[in-house]
Amino acid sequence: MASMHPITFIKMHGLGNDFVVLDSRGGPAITTPALARALGDRNRGVGFDQLAEIRDSDSADYALEFWNTDGSRAGACGNASRCVASLMLEGRDAVRFTTERGLLHAKRAEGGMIAVNMGHPQLDWAEVPLAGPTDTAHLPIEGDPAAVGMGNPHCIFFVPDAEAVDLAALGPGLEHHPLFPARTNVEFASLAGPDHLRMRVWERGAGVTLACGSGTCATAVAAHLRGLTGRRVTVDVDGGRLTIDWREDGVWMTGPVARVFDATLSPDWLEAV
Repeated sequence: MASMHPITFIKMHGLGNDFVVLDSRGGPAITTPALARALGDRNRGVGFDQLAEIRDSDSADYALEFWNTDGSRAGACGNASRCVASLMLEGRDAVRFTTERGLLHAKRAEGGMIAVNMGHPQLDWAEVPLAGPTDTAHLPIEGDPAAVGMGNPHCIFFVPDAEAVDLAALGPGLEHHPLFPARTNVEFASLAGPDHLRMRVWERGAGVTLACGSGTCATAVAAHLRGLTGRRVTVDVDGGRLTIDWREDGVWMTGPVARVFDATLSPDWLEAV
């Protein structure tokens, strides 16, 4: 990594779901699995739930690539998409960007919020993906979870009280369940009121996080398909509140973002990566 310094970054969060944002437009990609692991270390690096790298795009305003703290690729990240969109929206009302999901859209919303269209949910077993033909509405796993893809896989449990779930105990085994060949994010949700959910999440490659945008979208979709809610849902996560609206053009997610600080990685630290 020595040949790449200096590397500047922005630390951001959406409802406590925190990110390191790198901008490598105009040059080669910066992130490697080793750099993602080193930056993700909250004691020896910077710390994040996911890393988002902004890249050039021929078909949109920019492209986004996502990484987990374990050095694996994240595929999709809704809150990071909203955070980066807040940067790219300066001076304009809407932006288009590409991820592994394809072309997505983001725009400003009322009250300083940022809204992103996460695309249509993936409800076929092969798209999630699952290991074989399976009813995604009712997985053959204890607790009767549903599976929804949002550019990354999600396993959603509906429980009487999401607060009572021991995420740290249950999350690792479910993340690596053999039904999910690419591993999975795991959500536990309970009905808090009409069109109102309480959700907690174990993220693939990151562990317990305060919020998960794609997981919130997946949970809202599964709740509607189960007949628990309508298509527009308020979801309370550990870090705050998101609004999910499953429309004809995709699943829109709206919520706050925060820019925490800008910094530059030291040459000495990069030498050691």
